[in-house]
Amino acid sequence: MTTVALIPAAGSGTRLGAGMPKAFVDLGGRTILERSVDGVFAAGVDEVVVAVPAELLDATRSMLPRVHVVIGGSVRSDSVRACLAEVGPSASDVVLIHDAARALTPPEVFTRVIDAVSQGSDVVVPAVPVTDTLKRVVTQQSGAVETVVATVDRTPLRAVQTPQGFRPEALRRAHAAAGDATDDAGLAEAAGYAVHVVPGDLMAFKITTAWDLRIARMLLESTGVR
Repeated sequence: MTTVALIPAAGSGTRLGAGMPKAFVDLGGRTILERSVDGVFAAGVDEVVVAVPAELLDATRSMLPRVHVVIGGSVRSDSVRACLAEVGPSASDVVLIHDAARALTPPEVFTRVIDAVSQGSDVVVPAVPVTDTLKRVVTQQSGAVETVVATVDRTPLRAVQTPQGFRPEALRRAHAAAGDATDDAGLAEAAGYAVHVVPGDLMAFKITTAWDLRIARMLLESTGVR
């Protein structure tokens, strides 16, 4: 089985507040994107395609010589489609889509996803159980007050992570049938595909805010990884 990973990394990272695209923020002496790509290759993936902002194309190619680098779009799905166009219609047996911001994802998560697609699943996502108590609320008084209307049963709920795995044809059909989405498996679900779940890992958390970045740096420091 051959595997290619697509990493849409053209986002601005506004919520992180670092003043630059999130994927290029320092994480323990290397960029978030570099660490993410290292994790992909450590999992035995054959090929990696990354989508970045146009102004960072040449710099990224120099930084990641083993990787195919393309210009991303203004939204995530456009970046994924740009990566897909680079791959070609029959270049691999399994296509992974991975968030650059999940830079500490263990190789075992990749292996579980790849194995599930190899064994016949069209679409596979890693996920972890939801541990917080969840409340459904309504907003009143022009957004100033929120009122709880129900406590949600969290037993059947899962927090989905990446890498998400696809048969190539399933991913292409999903993106051909829909517009933008923050979750590629959601596009496949909307296109009629069954989405199977494998165990994720808490280390696959997404670096979105300054707090997340602080936690990621502390984890790297505590494990001695450089």
